[in-house]
Amino acid sequence: MSVVLPGEEVPAQHVNLKLGPGLLQVPGAGSIISTRAGILNHSANRSKWWVESNSKRYVPAPQESVVGVITQRLGEGYRVDIGAAHYASLDSLAFEGASKRNKPNLKVGCLVYARVSLAHKDMEPELECFDAQTRKSEGFGELKGGFVVRCGLKMCLDLLDTKHFLLPLLGGRFPLEVAVGLNGRVWVNAKEIKQVIAIVRCIEAVDPDGGGLDAKGVKTLLDTLDV
Repeated sequence: MSVVLPGEEVPAQHVNLKLGPGLLQVPGAGSIISTRAGILNHSANRSKWWVESNSKRYVPAPQESVVGVITQRLGEGYRVDIGAAHYASLDSLAFEGASKRNKPNLKVGCLVYARVSLAHKDMEPELECFDAQTRKSEGFGELKGGFVVRCGLKMCLDLLDTKHFLLPLLGGRFPLEVAVGLNGRVWVNAKEIKQVIAIVRCIEAVDPDGGGLDAKGVKTLLDTLDV
C-alpha cells in the first residue's frame, strides 16, 4: 500500500485488470492514473486496484455502480441525483430491451441502480441500467420498495467484497435483497419491515465511520432486534 495523489500514475497491470474507485485508464496512452488522494490498494492476485480515501463526497468513475434518485424528466431521459457534485443523466433507452416504443416510465423520486458509463470532471456524468458487455440488466434498473441507507464509501467497498462477513451473516437469518452503490448508498429490502430495519441498523453499526462492529457484535445486535 502507498499514498497517491490526483494525476499520479499507478503501476496497475494484470490480464484481467479491474479498476475500482479513484483510478482511471487514460484513453490512448494505456496508463492508469489516480483521480483522488488516498491509499492505493490491490487484491491478493493484483487483478483489482482501487484508491481508498475518507472523502465524504462521491466522485463518479466509469464502470462504478451507483444508487440514484430521479430528480427530473428531460425529453428522452432523466436527471439523477447520485450524491456527486453534479447530477447525472440517464437516457430512457439505456435499459435492457428499451426502444422508442418500449421504454421505462420513471417518475421523480424513483430509485435506480445504475452503472456510470461516462465520467469526466468537466462533464455531467452519464448512467446506464444494463451491463455493458451482455446488454442485459444484470440487476440494474428501477429499485421498487425497500429502503436506502447512507454509509461511508469504505463500507460500500466492504459490502462488495465477497469475503466480508455482513451480508452472508444476514442472509443466513432471512432472505434479503441488496444493491450496493459505490456512492455511499445501499438499497435494502426484505419480506418484513423489522428485517429491513435490522439490515439498516447492522450496516450502520458495522460501518467504519460508525461503530465498526465485528461479526460477533452483529450477532448480538440481531438477537436484540428479534429477527
